[in-house]
Amino acid sequence: MVLESTMICVDNSDYMRNADFVPSRLQSQFDAVNMVTRAKIRSHPENNVGLLSMADNRVLVTLTTDTGKIMSKLHQCKPNGAIDLVRGIKVANLALKHRQSKSHKPRIVIFVASPVKLDQAEFIKLAKRLRKEKINVDIVNFGEEESNNAVLTEFVNILNGNEGTSSHLVSISAPSSLSDALLSSPMFQGEDSGMPSGFGGDLQYGMEDDPELAMALRISMEESRMRQEADSKKTSEKMETDAGQQPGEEDLLQQALALSLSQQDDKNKAPDFSSMTEEEQLNYALQMSMASSGGPSTSNAASDKPTPVDTEMKEEEDYDKAMNDPEFLQRVISSLPGVDPNSEAVRSAFENLKQDKNKDKEEKK
Repeated sequence: MVLESTMICVDNSDYMRNADFVPSRLQSQFDAVNMVTRAKIRSHPENNVGLLSMADNRVLVTLTTDTGKIMSKLHQCKPNGAIDLVRGIKVANLALKHRQSKSHKPRIVIFVASPVKLDQAEFIKLAKRLRKEKINVDIVNFGEEESNNAVLTEFVNILNGNEGTSSHLVSISAPSSLSDALLSSPMFQGEDSGMPSGFGGDLQYGMEDDPELAMALRISMEESRMRQEADSKKTSEKMETDAGQQPGEEDLLQQALALSLSQQDDKNKAPDFSSMTEEEQLNYALQMSMASSGGPSTSNAASDKPTPVDTEMKEEEDYDKAMNDPEFLQRVISSLPGVDPNSEAVRSAFENLKQDKNKDKEEKK
């Protein structure tokens, strides 16, 4: 591979606003400059590239191997005014004279997309000077190729001389793709292999030309794939969970409904006494009696409510207790009209009642 220092001169005139090249002449030029820069730098690790705008003849980037720096400055370049081709070539030549390694062959790549207005004699004189200094020039003529073709062809012929082929003129008409046309043009042919510099043998620009870019793309794609797998896994798990919960709720509802219906059927169904034995009939009658009188199946409030039998038994106990209480009887007799509680008969009756009560206590002990 040939060691080269290349200055790329871009057209940033008002003509770059035209949209005969998709999406515009300026954007097409950006893509082509990006391709040329990468091809030059990758053809040899020591190659370097600089950038110059011809509308104001300003060096945007000095010779460097940083492609990102060149593209960053290139995208800041806005259409303004008209180009000065002769002055732009002189400034580019001056920048190449300050290259670090004099062993690098100097080359100027010029993009022209506006009408060239110059002094023909001065332009020819400049071509002869560049030929004497062994500076190669590649010119990309597009957009206004018909009006500029004659003067630019003469300029390149002077640079090459009778036998030289190091300088090239590539004229591209709209609406062709600028990058594709350059890729198959003579200016991209290697000196030895005849293949485009910085590209593979199949004339394709691939990720293998930039290992760092390929690694970054692979990492990005892997991270994107992992995120997609995680999202799909979460979605599937959520769907499975929802699907598992829904049948469970339906099953519980069906079971509750079936149980309710079975209990209702059991209540409404009358027992067949003809097929029951006397013991079974007795047990059934006992269960019915317990259920109606507040048995185990009734609530706590119903079980605490006293039955008529319990009420009657309690009243008898209270009566016996009152009749055996002498004090209570004495108060009752005193309240009766016409009865003297202090009479001998009443006192004798109370004495006998107390004696009987004491005897009952002794017997219980």
